[in-house]
Amino acid sequence: MLDIGLLVRVHVDALIVAQNHMGVCDAIRRIALAGKLAAMSAPHLPKVAGIDPDVPVSTHTAAPLREVPAAPGAFIQDRLAGWVSDLTTLHELTERLAGTTTLDAALDELLHAGAALVGARRGLLVLEPAYAGAPSTTLGLGLTPADLGHIETVPRSVTALGRLLDGHPATADGITSPDLLGDKNLDPRHREVATRLGYAASYALPLASEAAGRLGGAAWLYDEPGEPSEKQRHLVGLYARYATEHLARLIELERARADLATVAGELLPSRLPRIPGVRLAARHRTGPRGGGDWYDALPLPDHALGLAVGSVGGSGPSAMAAMGRLRASLRAYAVMEGEDPVAVLSDLELLLQLTEPARTATALFAYCEPAARKVVLAGAGHTPPLVLGESRCEFVETTLSAPLGMLSCWEAPSVEFSPAPGETVLLYTDGLLRRTGDAMDRAFARLHSAAASVPKAGRPDPAAVADHVLRTMLPDGLDRSDTTEDVVILAAHFD
Repeated sequence: MLDIGLLVRVHVDALIVAQNHMGVCDAIRRIALAGKLAAMSAPHLPKVAGIDPDVPVSTHTAAPLREVPAAPGAFIQDRLAGWVSDLTTLHELTERLAGTTTLDAALDELLHAGAALVGARRGLLVLEPAYAGAPSTTLGLGLTPADLGHIETVPRSVTALGRLLDGHPATADGITSPDLLGDKNLDPRHREVATRLGYAASYALPLASEAAGRLGGAAWLYDEPGEPSEKQRHLVGLYARYATEHLARLIELERARADLATVAGELLPSRLPRIPGVRLAARHRTGPRGGGDWYDALPLPDHALGLAVGSVGGSGPSAMAAMGRLRASLRAYAVMEGEDPVAVLSDLELLLQLTEPARTATALFAYCEPAARKVVLAGAGHTPPLVLGESRCEFVETTLSAPLGMLSCWEAPSVEFSPAPGETVLLYTDGLLRRTGDAMDRAFARLHSAAASVPKAGRPDPAAVADHVLRTMLPDGLDRSDTTEDVVILAAHFD
């Protein structure tokens, strides 16, 4: 015989454990499993007499007990099936949210899942964390940017979402506005915007928890007067508590990534030098964990120019610190003996062996004389430059050499070439090739094709050349992939 009291205790105990120890997802699994086992334990239930009317019934119950059918066992099984169905849905939605790795994706998933749980078609979410430095975001579901602009013209204090964002002491169930247009006290501007956008009711829910604090709020809009049921509010409340914790983790991750990008930017040149006869442009993309790719351009005596790109093995703060030390050392060696790129890289190799024997790096240094249109370069395990002009698009043939730190004594011949007027020399790191996900031979072919396809109107501008190559090699989506690879492009256009 089915023990109703046992089912209720299992439901209550699982929710208590969820709040104190396990989290929402584990609670959902426990309740769903308990419900299935209980339902399976009584496939042919006899009639049950004497059901205590004081035993609490699930909040999902839509009909009062006096409408219980003649077979109480079937009624309990139906209610239990409803619990299992709702909690399974909630489990699936939280699993989808947990699979998001970026803040934008998580916010979008939260809006869609909340709309499904409360039965709405449109909604908006405002992210306003209470602590300084956190991102502030407004996102709409089924609302255009113009619609969001209209909503923002409504005084914040008269909307349910605005009151939540301003710290209104709302209940955990949120604020329900079941009939906006029927409310005689509704703000005139709010009435005008609701009429224009065609929504007649709203339900606003705070995004807050004890651990994460207040992060913002979400509101879903109904086309007709109405409000979510008690069951819907209960489910979306559970979902929102889990989503708040997930959003808090992603916000911290975004802050850490921003800090890494700031540090990486400070370790690179704040501006590029201006040398007669040559124009420069650089592009740098840092991986989510920060990497060791770098570039440099420094004026040298006799109106010469030193150009350098390199990459330090590894990622994270350690690689970034090593990159800063390596770049500073190369600058010093370039000032002393920049006209001999082989000597510059030889000194850099010796320094790396003595100070950081466990570290490897690649580097390329070019000594440029714009007036004489002469470039002398040497590379240590680095990718070859590419020359783009009216009559050619080709890689510079450099000598093969191991990366810095892999030989007891590094030395390889330098290479000299002469860029023609109007040609651009493109220096880059291997992250540009590796981020494509292609094999290296295909990535090189792809880079050659990208450079050759630069429009003629943009070829005199090194910034346009660098942007075109970057967009072609790493189109939208691929450029934002989760990878440890940095990307550096340094373009030098010779007039």
